[in-house]
Amino acid sequence: MAMEQVWECPTTLARLRSGPLGTLLEGFCDWLLEQGFSLGAVRNHLSHLSHLNDHLRRRKDWQAQTVGPEELDKFFQAYPSRSRHRGSREDHVRRVRWSVNRFVQYLKQQDRFIDPAPSPIYAPLRDAYLDWMRHYRHAAPGTLEVRTHSLTQFFQWLGPQATADGLRMLRAEQVEQFFLAYAQNTGRAGRRSMQSALRTFFQFCLHEDLILQRLDRAVPTLRTYRLATVPRGLNEEQAQQVLRGIRRTAPVGRRDYAIVQLLFTYGVRGGQVRALRLDEIDWARDEILFRAAKCGKDVRLPLTAEVGESLLDYLRQARPACACAEVFLTCRAPYHPLRSSSVLSAMVQRHVRAAGINLPSAGAHAFRHGFATRMLAQGHSLKTIADVLGHRHLGTAFLYTKVDFQALKQVALPWPEEDSP
Repeated sequence: MAMEQVWECPTTLARLRSGPLGTLLEGFCDWLLEQGFSLGAVRNHLSHLSHLNDHLRRRKDWQAQTVGPEELDKFFQAYPSRSRHRGSREDHVRRVRWSVNRFVQYLKQQDRFIDPAPSPIYAPLRDAYLDWMRHYRHAAPGTLEVRTHSLTQFFQWLGPQATADGLRMLRAEQVEQFFLAYAQNTGRAGRRSMQSALRTFFQFCLHEDLILQRLDRAVPTLRTYRLATVPRGLNEEQAQQVLRGIRRTAPVGRRDYAIVQLLFTYGVRGGQVRALRLDEIDWARDEILFRAAKCGKDVRLPLTAEVGESLLDYLRQARPACACAEVFLTCRAPYHPLRSSSVLSAMVQRHVRAAGINLPSAGAHAFRHGFATRMLAQGHSLKTIADVLGHRHLGTAFLYTKVDFQALKQVALPWPEEDSP
């Protein structure tokens, strides 16, 4: 049995198995070991859960082989006053809560967790819209996630009206009122995201005959200029400074160094690095394939010596043993691919700040802007830059013409001299 790998003491084993959660804890122990948790981590989780087991044992009426939020709430209300932990009670309760949350994750996979929370009233409308976006607009998973976040705020603002019947009563004035109130406390990127979400949602509603008028036209247009900003990226010296500052003595350092090396060398998006699979590195031909992102193009590039060495160092010395096809995984069990771009950008930003570099935006995209700027300075054409970056349209690369200072000098008008008196 799995628990014998964790404890040898018969008394402890009997205590864990005798309580109401005995069978569930046995399966949870198996699950933790399969996920790659160390014996010490498994021991800590089970020790913390023994307190929940004791709590349920004292409840004579609890016989079910399922757990729900009500039981957990009662446990955390009672446990802090009963805890006899010698250290900080607050820290101990926080660690117990962490173990219980991990246990709930396991229970949900086993359909043993009862969550009585009803689906929101807008769930059918939201799910139908996402399905339409997926099949008719071929939206990427990341786009669907952003659209869901934006529309959830709109649905919550609508309240009981966020149903198929309620939408028929929706007026253009309401749409405008919501968007203008939302835009007052949101940045440019947030406004654009909400604008796109609302317009595509109302196009879906018109397509499905849920509304009778073009409400997408009621979403205000906030004037912005596509090429109004100057790209702010890391120059080569700054990028090398970030790379030198990453300590590669631990697995997380080896992983982070390989990720930053990819961003610096190829200027790819953070999402493309997260999605990179083991079979997309062709060691025999010294090539690496980055799949398309944001409706762009797949890009196959030479595998440089620096990138190859950093990848081999990570794969041989730091990558956990895992069946996942993605190259980069979390460094703690349960091992899985990096799930969001925000996680990767936060990691990059941490290393950029540690190097003493201050930029308005220091995430993964700073390396992409820096890469394009360096290519332009080396004399590469915009077509070449667009191809390497995976842009489907050449116009996307026009942003970088504003940092081609040599070309700008050539088109600058001479300063008019004053006529002599």
